[in-house]
Amino acid sequence: MSRAFVKETDPDDDDPQLPPLPQGGKNYMTPQGFARMRAELLDLIDNERPKMVEIVHWAASNGDRSENGDYLYGKKRLREIDRRIRFLTKRLDVAEVVDPSVHHGNEQIFFGATVTYADDEGVERTVRIMGIDEADSSAGDVSWISPIARTLLKARVGDVLKLVMPERVAEIEVLEVVYPAP
Repeated sequence: MSRAFVKETDPDDDDPQLPPLPQGGKNYMTPQGFARMRAELLDLIDNERPKMVEIVHWAASNGDRSENGDYLYGKKRLREIDRRIRFLTKRLDVAEVVDPSVHHGNEQIFFGATVTYADDEGVERTVRIMGIDEADSSAGDVSWISPIARTLLKARVGDVLKLVMPERVAEIEVLEVVYPAP
């Protein structure tokens, strides 16, 4: 008898899991993140692409295109620019701009909050909950769908939460919640 599809153990109901992903698949963004992406899109359309089209046109007029490095590189770069323009256009079309400053002074954690928390080892960390396209981990930003953000969302200062990580479950305590001033 094959044992390939037999459950070896029943999962425990007490097994902690991450909070579920929000329904609807919205692309939340801060006004600043939306403005940065829009500026990048406009720069690609108004500056980068016309310059590259001009270079490709000049290179094509030089003759043999099969060994023309300017032409080959220019066509490749033009495809990359067009791909980025399509991506940015789609992301901006479905973006839902949320201004975190409306929660200024609130102690509950929502999108756009800067949260300081301490883990069970006493290490304090500060993260800012941002949109998927604008989160920069080197600046302490986390995406609103990341495990830490999903654990923190809707919690309040003083709450002790269980953060599910691949290797263990840690307890974290929310120490401070800050929103930008309006």
